[in-house]
Parts: sequence; structure tokens; C-alpha cells
Amino acid sequence: MTPGQILVAILLAMTISGASTWQVQDWRHGKQLAERGEAQALAITEAGNAARQEEQRRQSAVNKEASDAREQNQAAAVDADTADAAGDRLHVEAGNFAAAACSNPGAAQRGATATRAAMVLSELFQRADKRAGELAAAYDRARIAGLACERSYDGLQQRPIEN
Repeated sequence: MTPGQILVAILLAMTISGASTWQVQDWRHGKQLAERGEAQALAITEAGNAARQEEQRRQSAVNKEASDAREQNQAAAVDADTADAAGDRLHVEAGNFAAAACSNPGAAQRGATATRAAMVLSELFQRADKRAGELAAAYDRARIAGLACERSYDGLQQRPIEN
């Protein structure tokens, strides 16, 4: 063999060696990329499942608070109805008292002004009591809604313990 042929043979051997090394590296990196792709796909699936569970936990907490608030509103409405009934009985008694004061012979001597004053006071008491009941019911509803909102917010802020 001539020195040129030896040189060509060496270059050919180096080229084949380099190409095979390149091919082996390509296979190795291809396998690593495939493994990384599988790991990423698994991580994405797990992250989606965790997010779904967290959403369900949050929605469940909000639903529970809404249900509790509805129950509290119903209880407050029952209490308000009871207070209204007691107020109605008190109004009847105040009206009877005013009527009795007007029919009393001693009251007749005091005149029509005292009678009107008793009736006005009775009516004023009825109106004030009715308005106080309306305001109390509105306050109860607002308080229950505010507390439910606060508990829902606090429930949404809680993070599940990660393993």
C-alpha cells in the first residue's frame, strides 16, 4: 500500500468510527429524551390530578359554607317570626291599654288631648318596633352572609399537606 492509500484508509476508518460514535450518541440521547418525555407526561398528569382534587376540595368547602349559611338564615327567619309574633301581641296589649286609658272616667276628664297622645304613642311604638324588627332581620342576613364569605375565603386559603 502506498502512503496515500494508507492515509485514505485511516481517514475512512476515522470517518466510519466517527459516524458510528455519532449514531450511538444519537440512540443514547434519543432514549434519554424519550425517558424525559415520559417523566414529563407523568408529572403533567399528576399535576392535573392534584389541581382537580384541590378544586373539588375548594368547591366542597364553599358548598358546605353556603349550606350552613342557608340553615342559619332559616333559623334567623324563624327567630324573626317569633319576635314579630311577640311584638304583635305587645302591640295589641298596648292598643288595649291605650283604649282602656281612653275609656276610663278619670281619663275622660283629662280630655281628648290625653286620648290622642296615648293613641299616638301606641302607634309610634308599633312603627318603631316593626322597623327595629326589619333592621334586625336585615342585620342577621348580612352578618350570616359576611361570616359565610369569610369562612369560605379562609377555606380556600388552606393548602393541603403535600407528601
